[in-house]
Amino acid sequence: MRPVFEWNIGSRVLMLGKKTLLMGVVNVTPDSFSDGGQFLDPAKAVEHALKLIEDGADIIDIGGESTRPGSKTIAVTEAVELERVLPVIRGVKSAKPNVTISIDTFKAAVARAAFEAGAEIVNDISGFRWDKQMARTVAALKCGAILMHTRGRPEEWRNLPPAGDIVTLVKRELREWTDAATLAGVKRERMMIDPGFGFGKNFEENYPLLRRLEEFHQLRYPITVGVSRKSFVGRMLARAGVDAGLSDRQYGNVAAEVALIMKGAQVIRTHDVRASMDAARVADIAG
Repeated sequence: MRPVFEWNIGSRVLMLGKKTLLMGVVNVTPDSFSDGGQFLDPAKAVEHALKLIEDGADIIDIGGESTRPGSKTIAVTEAVELERVLPVIRGVKSAKPNVTISIDTFKAAVARAAFEAGAEIVNDISGFRWDKQMARTVAALKCGAILMHTRGRPEEWRNLPPAGDIVTLVKRELREWTDAATLAGVKRERMMIDPGFGFGKNFEENYPLLRRLEEFHQLRYPITVGVSRKSFVGRMLARAGVDAGLSDRQYGNVAAEVALIMKGAQVIRTHDVRASMDAARVADIAG
């Protein structure tokens, strides 16, 4: 049975585990691997976010810096990132005041400004490691937090050595990072973990994470996962030696999401909310 949590994100408490929650992705970037800058314009990004809400998104995750493989971290300044995300956060909150917004950033200053604009969750792909002020900032804001596991930085991913037992590594490091966040003042009931599919893991290293996700419940945190449009899904769906392209991965994405829900994931981060919502409804009943 999937563990049930009350996730305290400051202004409200979200019940996790009884029903899968969906986090819809809005990339306000010119170079995202998944949508190629389609929503860089704030008005288009807001429109897209509202569509995701209509499709069933419980949380809207807004990010202003791409972390695709090969990209350089800190390549986007705080000022540029804020210029991208703040109008979108304000626009979405103006249209849907009760929607829950997550800011996808590893910069403490961006997290603070986004919170002041209406975000309630900080989704940090670095697990609070790339900006030493992030943990204390989140603690002071008393907001929700997602600590994701990333091996190395995007510019290093292609040259990382094999991890050995990737599940044991990710589990150990997430325990270390959440413990460090607790010492910095972040309350346990505000944190969620994400094993970070695709982030510093080669194709083969993602599959044990998929098979063994239930082992992360040993850490006693709720779990969010994001496999949507990831290249390892394309590799699983390869035909005649050619990986499936972005437009051909949706069925595989949905299958992986169902498997992860059945293994205990409480939140699914997805680009294709409608398809994920239908799949999650079936998985919730089956589980």
